[in-house]
Amino acid sequence: MSAIVDRFWQDIAGGLFLLEVVITVGTLIAVLHLKREPMSAIAWSLAVILLPGLGPLLFLVFGYQTVHRPIRRRRRRKEAYRSLAADAPPPAQPGDGAPPVAVPRRWEVLARLAHHDDGYPVTAGNRIELYHHGDPAYAAMLAAVEAARHHVHIEFFIFRPDDSGRRFIAALAAAARRGVEVRFLYDSVGSFTLSARLLRDLQTAGGKVAAFLPLLNPIYRFRVNLRNHRKILVADGRVGFTGGLNIGDEYLGKVPKFGYWRDTHLRVEGPAVESLQRVFLEDWHYATEEPARGPAYYPTHAPHPGTSPVQIVHSGPDAEYKAIRETYFAGILRGRKRVWIASPYCVPDAGLRDALVLAGRAGVDVRFLGLFRPDKWLPFLAARYYWSELLAAGVKVYQYTRGMMHSKYVLVDGEWASVGTANLDNRSLLLNYEVNALVYDPAVVTELEEHFLRDLEWAVRIDPDVFARRPFASRLAENAARLLSPVM
Repeated sequence: MSAIVDRFWQDIAGGLFLLEVVITVGTLIAVLHLKREPMSAIAWSLAVILLPGLGPLLFLVFGYQTVHRPIRRRRRRKEAYRSLAADAPPPAQPGDGAPPVAVPRRWEVLARLAHHDDGYPVTAGNRIELYHHGDPAYAAMLAAVEAARHHVHIEFFIFRPDDSGRRFIAALAAAARRGVEVRFLYDSVGSFTLSARLLRDLQTAGGKVAAFLPLLNPIYRFRVNLRNHRKILVADGRVGFTGGLNIGDEYLGKVPKFGYWRDTHLRVEGPAVESLQRVFLEDWHYATEEPARGPAYYPTHAPHPGTSPVQIVHSGPDAEYKAIRETYFAGILRGRKRVWIASPYCVPDAGLRDALVLAGRAGVDVRFLGLFRPDKWLPFLAARYYWSELLAAGVKVYQYTRGMMHSKYVLVDGEWASVGTANLDNRSLLLNYEVNALVYDPAVVTELEEHFLRDLEWAVRIDPDVFARRPFASRLAENAARLLSPVM
């Protein structure tokens, strides 16, 4: 063997070099073809050129997310689901048995942006209950599971096999044993620690379990970057939950690494639950090819339980139109008095940064509340790179010191709010499957604003002059991290 290598080493080396050139050139062509944002294209091109072999592999795993078989397959399955579930009622429309939806004129553009070809309209007659901590939210969700009589649908990005996870599995298994249909969907990356034994307990009781884009399934070509970041629970089609909370002890403040956990979750009762139901069932059909049929999944809500106009908006990499990103953008530009944002991660694209800067320069009270002690250093450092531009425009940046700030909302002028699963970063707005609730109710927005102001009491405001004098090493790390911002 060594003799063969000695004799043909030049040919082998030449062949390997040629192979490397072909792979590099081919990957660069793919980058230029697929990446529309110049920043993203430049970052990936540099990675491919400067990291021979590794760069193309990283792009294959993390960067090739817009036009590939899993996404095309999801589009086909979405269309198939809608045809198979044709006996379900069409999405609720204003006037279809619902009270008139009185959206103030200035917010009509946001309603139209969210109600795109694949979206849902504003529905009136909803009752909203907000949760600002994990304990009351978990109690409400478990109560909804225990009260369910026909079905429970649950979908989470992170579901831990700890005390909290076991409590939910026990409640779901009990529901299944009493004849309730239980469908449990989890993300295979976010919930990678979820044990098969725990899932068997639910399946043995009669519940159905599925993973979204299984990590090791060769069909999906190890696409770890396309994740289902949604958090949805629907009980009997009448009560729904969504927001920032996953299922795990850390969300109750029981993990010392994170400490106190601040989050925002909501319970909605009324016609808007139908939209959450449809988002879940499309995801479920994609993962299992099982359509859920029948009017029991879409009950009528009469009398209507509340008065809040609510609109469910969803987005993901399988859609060209990024509905949540567009509502964030338009919401910021609609602000005339104040735009208050909470998100653990803030790595917005150029357009969203321009919107924030424009609002700040126009005299709008723009405030961003994020992390003081990050759980993920790369997005934290990348966000700091953009702070200088925001601070120079008059945007106030705060860091939450009490513990983990995990809320994800945008509040505008005390009249409009977006609350849900999407962070203010490229990963949430371009790569992940997300879902938010748009609330057109000043009373609900006022409650969110009150809690935002309370959170600021636990926050430190970034001084632009002090921040400008941060060490060179910090600037260097921030510059390096922002090169990865297209996938953060």
